[in-house]
Amino acid sequence: MRAVSSTGKARGWLVLAASAAVLGGFALVGLPSPAPVEPPPPARAPADRAGLAARLPAPEIAVRELLARREDAVRSGDEAAFAATVDPEAPPEFQQRQLQLFRNLQTVPLSQFGYRLEGAPLAHPPVPAADEVLASRVVLRYAMSGADSVPTQRPLGYLFSRRGSSWYLSGDTGVVPDAWRGPWDFGPCEVRRTDRGLVVGHDPAAVERVAAQLDSAVADVTEVWGSGWAQRAGVLVPDSQEELRASVGPELAVDGIAGVAVADLVDTRTRRVEGARVVLSPRTAEQLSDVALGVVLRHEITHVAARAVTADGAPMWMLEGYPDYIGYRKSGLAPRDIAPDLARTVREVGPPLRLPTNTEFHQGGRRLDLAYQQSWSVVHYLAQRLGEQRLTELYRRIAAATTPDEAETALYEATGMTSRHLLQAWGAELPHSLS
Repeated sequence: MRAVSSTGKARGWLVLAASAAVLGGFALVGLPSPAPVEPPPPARAPADRAGLAARLPAPEIAVRELLARREDAVRSGDEAAFAATVDPEAPPEFQQRQLQLFRNLQTVPLSQFGYRLEGAPLAHPPVPAADEVLASRVVLRYAMSGADSVPTQRPLGYLFSRRGSSWYLSGDTGVVPDAWRGPWDFGPCEVRRTDRGLVVGHDPAAVERVAAQLDSAVADVTEVWGSGWAQRAGVLVPDSQEELRASVGPELAVDGIAGVAVADLVDTRTRRVEGARVVLSPRTAEQLSDVALGVVLRHEITHVAARAVTADGAPMWMLEGYPDYIGYRKSGLAPRDIAPDLARTVREVGPPLRLPTNTEFHQGGRRLDLAYQQSWSVVHYLAQRLGEQRLTELYRRIAAATTPDEAETALYEATGMTSRHLLQAWGAELPHSLS
């Protein structure tokens, strides 16, 4: 994640947010129908209702068929068929929102799109006058053309109801707390496809500005990291803080960030990553200079490229310093301008006494800025000493470490230096490199 500091310069951090969606299922609850104004003869009513129920498919089968019609409508662009899946007795606002959802989806290039009904029964709000209700976690499986090499999946909380012999979608909120919302849920989408990726947002100017830098950013990352990744990136440009939170997840504080790289699922054993996205804050594409925007994009895209080989718990000084090194590599900025707090500390106090710890990356303010500046600086030093190819090999070794001892062994085997020796050598160089 990258943040904008109080001085307005692009600085900050990246959190490798990887959350595998926990996929739940369905709930079937029968609700009694209200008595009609002119009831049929009492002896016939139960038989009629029982006869209708006997002729209907099981609720979950009927809803799966409904979802299949819904996904076919999205893929074929059939608005009438999509509208026919929506409860005609639902509030007009919900019906209109579903119609707008369909239209928004038509603006996004989707190579895959489908629903799956899964899981265990779920509690649900009532549906007025419904003959039967099913509340479920529905899994949306999709892939965006130009961004996803493999499809990803996200949970949706859908509420279905039967009216007579027909099932409909009656609600999409209030069933599961982690129901996901994509960019198409927040308004008409502006989309730009480039040779190396896809940018999705709502403000045409912001999307265009990001798209103009995307291909060069991907190329610069590949130049250092190598070609062993998809060499493409999907970038989301939310239009509000609400959309930003929906894009990155509720566990991540979004105030003040410039961008963050996220993924829906990461398996470092098989090196499979699903749903990798660079998500920019609503202000980034508007307020940052071209140079700062380029730094943010290169930083976050580096995380996307490296995510498949990066273990949770690896040393943050390398996990953040390496993307910052690539981010600033062609910025034209002097080291003292990239790391102003570090330069001031070296002048006033002297070189750091230790490498930044993982804990320091969860602080705030200038302490956090200093940790990131130190990380960039030590990786910059290693790049000058080892060269970029060996630096990248070192990243791969250290990023795979899940304990301090493993990281220390990786550092020594790759460089011949312990962390103490690295600290001394880097510290001795700092007064010259930051002058």
